[in-house]
Amino acid sequence: MTNSYLTRRGVLKTGAVAGAGVALPTIFTAGRASAFTNEPMGGTVKLGFNVPQTGPYAEEGLDELRAQELAVEHLNGMGDGGMLNTFSSKALDGTGILGKKVEFVTGDTQTKSDAARASAKSMIEKDGVVMINGGSSSGVAVAVQGLCQEAGIIFMAGLTHSNDTTGKDRKRNGFRHFFNAYMSGAALAPVLEKAYGNDRRAYHLTADYTWGYTQQESIQASTEALGWETANNVLTPVGAGDFSSYIAPVLNAGVDVLVLNHYGGDMVNSLTQAVQFGLRDKQVNGKNFEIVVPLYSELMAEGAGANIKGVYGSMNWNWQLQDEGTKAFVKSFGEKYGRPPSNSAHTCYVQVLLYADAVARAGSFNPCAVVEALEGFEFDGMGNGPTTYRAEDHQCFKDVLVMKGAENPTTQFDVLEVVEVTPRAQVEYAPEHPMFGGAEATLGECNSGA
Repeated sequence: MTNSYLTRRGVLKTGAVAGAGVALPTIFTAGRASAFTNEPMGGTVKLGFNVPQTGPYAEEGLDELRAQELAVEHLNGMGDGGMLNTFSSKALDGTGILGKKVEFVTGDTQTKSDAARASAKSMIEKDGVVMINGGSSSGVAVAVQGLCQEAGIIFMAGLTHSNDTTGKDRKRNGFRHFFNAYMSGAALAPVLEKAYGNDRRAYHLTADYTWGYTQQESIQASTEALGWETANNVLTPVGAGDFSSYIAPVLNAGVDVLVLNHYGGDMVNSLTQAVQFGLRDKQVNGKNFEIVVPLYSELMAEGAGANIKGVYGSMNWNWQLQDEGTKAFVKSFGEKYGRPPSNSAHTCYVQVLLYADAVARAGSFNPCAVVEALEGFEFDGMGNGPTTYRAEDHQCFKDVLVMKGAENPTTQFDVLEVVEVTPRAQVEYAPEHPMFGGAEATLGECNSGA
């Protein structure tokens, strides 16, 4: 199944070009100027899927592409419809979007902001996309969201967990379904307190970019509120591969918890190496040494194997949930690709449907009409329970999952187990919260590119 998917994907344009700026396109069709950037004039509409196809987050990107292709099939009336059957909104009918067949192009972000902007720029200027979806890095999300704002294009973020995406770097043309670092801290803290107590000394290894910074800040704040002490925080480069030189000092630091603010292949490598160094066999300060991975994914857990047993983390969604939306999506994805979807696949799939639904409800592809349709939108049936797109910052609010590495997995796919479904009320915060830019952070005005 995957090979045929890769063959189909291989004929699509990647659209990577040099340059970081964006020239706002003026599109002319049938003798008249567009009313907004890339207004679709014919019988089709084109979406841009910008994901890491290479680099440390490439596994997440491949799964996002699988889900995005599946979403397009469902929008065009192919397959079993997936979550269109469980989505509380009934504006979509399997005839495309406003009667236009949905097409797509792809790009490779390489988990690099410059590369992501370049591929997004090409999609906008050369391919004529009306929306860009995807990404598995908050640095990429912030960069591409800014570009889409400048160009008059809607950005439906993929996997981005930094507080900044809908915090200090929020934009009117950008929307995030995925949860954030603050929510991870708020959900994890009570579970960590129950499991490990209030008297702990923690050592953080943190990815050196916007996500790592806000993830570390959020976990430090939530654990120190329990009574934990933060002994050290060391920044590590994305894609380092070998984390031995960062882990070795932990052995003699007098700490009893290691917090790995890493993601993707970096998390697999750092956790594996921490276990190889014998950290989980140590006793420090009269306590068993523990490791915490604040942000989990199924693909990371598979890569880490037995090393993640008993390790706590958080997730936006998991395929083992039993609501009707989750079951519908897992069935569709599994039948097409032969494996359950990751939470990065889920959020990209949902974001594509949410965009299409907003266009249908607005009766227009004009990005400002789409913004109006999404702001304050309340929905259900998409795998996370009742969910709201808050108007003030375009952040989705919903339940958050606390996960733990399974002690006795039965397959390669159930290596994580759901410990707790944290109610959304526990992870909510004010739009002007200091971790999100304070009162100075605003969305600005919608840009249609007109």
